[in-house]
Amino acid sequence: MGGDGLIPGSARLHLIDGLPLLRPDEQVFEAMIKGWRNQQLARNLSLGYINDQERTVRAFTRHADAMPWQWTPQHVDEWSADLRAVHGCVRSTLRNYQGSVRQFCDFLTNPAYGWSDECLRHFGTHPVQVVYDWNAATHADEAEGEPERRAFTKPELEAFFDHADEEVLRVRGKGRKGWLPAFRDSALFKVAYAYGLRRNETRMLDLTDFGRNPEGREFGGYGTLLVRYGKAKKGSPPKRRSVLTVWHWTPGTIEEWISEVRPGMRHSTSRALWPSERGPRIGLQRLDSRFAAYRDAAGLDPALEFHSLRRSYITHLIEDGHDPLFVQQQVGHDHASTTAIYTCVSSDFRTRSLRRVLDATIEAALRQGRTS
Repeated sequence: MGGDGLIPGSARLHLIDGLPLLRPDEQVFEAMIKGWRNQQLARNLSLGYINDQERTVRAFTRHADAMPWQWTPQHVDEWSADLRAVHGCVRSTLRNYQGSVRQFCDFLTNPAYGWSDECLRHFGTHPVQVVYDWNAATHADEAEGEPERRAFTKPELEAFFDHADEEVLRVRGKGRKGWLPAFRDSALFKVAYAYGLRRNETRMLDLTDFGRNPEGREFGGYGTLLVRYGKAKKGSPPKRRSVLTVWHWTPGTIEEWISEVRPGMRHSTSRALWPSERGPRIGLQRLDSRFAAYRDAAGLDPALEFHSLRRSYITHLIEDGHDPLFVQQQVGHDHASTTAIYTCVSSDFRTRSLRRVLDATIEAALRQGRTS
């Protein structure tokens, strides 16, 4: 509640009572958007989330070619069909977009904010909710990713990393400076796999994010990694987590990059672990394009993507016998069921697991037979 007794987002707070509007449609719509932003800020939602919400509502308004007090469920149907059929949006993206419009309508139709009364006064009609359960995508399954997305097999991962290393040697053999970013890309992919990182988590790493693990002295100064830009919940700031180093080859890869190669980069004075050729930090588009180039050059499955490195980390830890709770904490999942979705254990692993159970069952039966 503001000092004048008005709540954030209310119509009276964003429209001057009694004064005629020169462009009613445009001015009222912009006041609605501003009011909604203030209401979300009052809820302590992040600016990035609020901006995404606003962009979605503006995009829906342009597609409907109508103002919020003119919207109908049919507008949502046509927009959703366009997003799926023309733009190829996946299910989760479509659901998020529809959710933004639903939240905006909830805000406008809430009597506490007074927007229905203002629209009746200016336009003779008022906004209504246009996104319902019967015309919106539902979250019916925890795993909404495309079914072809999967982890690397260990031979595939080895082939991918080998190609990345060969690219460094190839470019350096030609006497080009391009071997520096090639080395960076190779080290970056290995670190993303070594700690089970997402794209933005990898991109936003700084030199100071590594630390010692008292229980893992063999890793030196690279025993832990602080992930400061973990995936946030809706409207929340980035989620932090600490990831322990697991594989002995990891510190050597990081140390070689930081001590021997990174100083030659143009933006080596940046605090970012992965500076780019043109700026202090590598961009997400570069990560995607370089990953796709290496994957295709190595002749690997096009279904493999950057996130497959994270899936592989989870899968390989489970296959190597690590406790599922440890793996869950390493990757920052709140629920074990989420980690299970990412696990793509090989048929060899399942065969070995079954063999252990069968052997234990047979051994127990034999012991029982000897004692009877």
